[in-house]
Amino acid sequence: MNIIVALLVLVFTMVVGIPIPLAFIASAAYLIFVGGYDPGFLIPYGYSKMNSIILLTIPLFIMAGAIMDRGGIGSKLINSVEKIVGRIKGGLGIVTVVSCAVFGAVSGSSSATLSCIGSIMAPRLKESGYNPGYTTALIASAGVLGILIPPSMLMILYSWIGNVSVLATFLAAAVPGVILMTVFSIITVIISRKNPNIKVMTKEEIKKIKQKDKNGKKEWGAGPALLMPVIILGSIYGGILTPTEAAAVSVVYALPVGFLIYKKLDRKTVKETFIQSSVTTGVIMVMLFAVMILSRLYIMENLPQKILGLLTSISDSKVVILIMVNLFMIMLGMLMDDCSATLLATPILLPVVTSLGVSPIHFAAIVGVNIGMGNVTPPTAPLLYLAGRIGKTEVKDMLKPTMILILFGWLPTLILVTYFPQISMFLPKLILGIN
Repeated sequence: MNIIVALLVLVFTMVVGIPIPLAFIASAAYLIFVGGYDPGFLIPYGYSKMNSIILLTIPLFIMAGAIMDRGGIGSKLINSVEKIVGRIKGGLGIVTVVSCAVFGAVSGSSSATLSCIGSIMAPRLKESGYNPGYTTALIASAGVLGILIPPSMLMILYSWIGNVSVLATFLAAAVPGVILMTVFSIITVIISRKNPNIKVMTKEEIKKIKQKDKNGKKEWGAGPALLMPVIILGSIYGGILTPTEAAAVSVVYALPVGFLIYKKLDRKTVKETFIQSSVTTGVIMVMLFAVMILSRLYIMENLPQKILGLLTSISDSKVVILIMVNLFMIMLGMLMDDCSATLLATPILLPVVTSLGVSPIHFAAIVGVNIGMGNVTPPTAPLLYLAGRIGKTEVKDMLKPTMILILFGWLPTLILVTYFPQISMFLPKLILGIN
């Protein structure tokens, strides 16, 4: 009974608008008080779990993503993709999707991807005749690719909590990310053909994008920006650097690119970026500390076994149980941001699915797709509302196109990832030899 009330406390505090770290702390405080647990044991436990080198990756990638956002990488990536597909009807939509995927490989964050690419592409799409509702819905769904295309902050958190290989989870989430990118592009082309108002780029406009000279000075293209994910992933999978070291290198690389090559950074901008990154990191670290204490209490209250018993009492079919697990994670994604949902779902559900024979690496991909889908699923949909603010579009205009993307993009991908583990396990087996 105590654990049920603790979960209700958690949900209630989030619904009424209390910050998520404080909601986790409130739920933990209730269990400590009612269950008679010793805070003198739990607080050092939370601190010891925080003392992990892998967690340094998070603030470093946050900082690198923020620097590249302010440093002009978004527009360079968009121009690079636009040169390739700009003359296709629906090509600008493809540019949006692919740019989100590439920027996600730089920032590792869905909200950063959504903010950067969305703020640039939303006006362009509307000027080119795209439906505003579909434009914003597409930006929201494509922005989620930031949590699937490696390096992903979501996968780092999952690996830390689940005690599994960061590299393996990166690879497991990459294939679903590529599938979603492809499906969203196809849907966009199909819908665009039915819209006579959409403008296609002319040869002259493509030439302007390809033009490298401006005021007699040669401009840099997207090469330096695109080189960043190559350096990060190449060094990680080549065994040269650990994920934490690669994150540090990404910051060191991002600063001169922004200052000297794209010349979008100055002292004031860098200072603001560091402050913003520090605040974001602080919030995440407080949340991680609270979640570690709460997850320990959940284990002491035997919550994973109770959930497994509840699910098996409904059905002993692995297929049915995975459906229920997916529904639970989608609801978490609807209520919380991606990091919070992952932090809550992983310690509760990972023991449940592993008892069913699901690989922790495979489950990483399931978590990523579920929470990404939940983040854009009405009625709550935190990333959908963020996209609405960026694109200046009302939610009612986004509902129909969002449901199209969910029904024909997200759901088929989720089914494939959940019930065909070889899809997400292919790259971990090929590159790392994980079975």
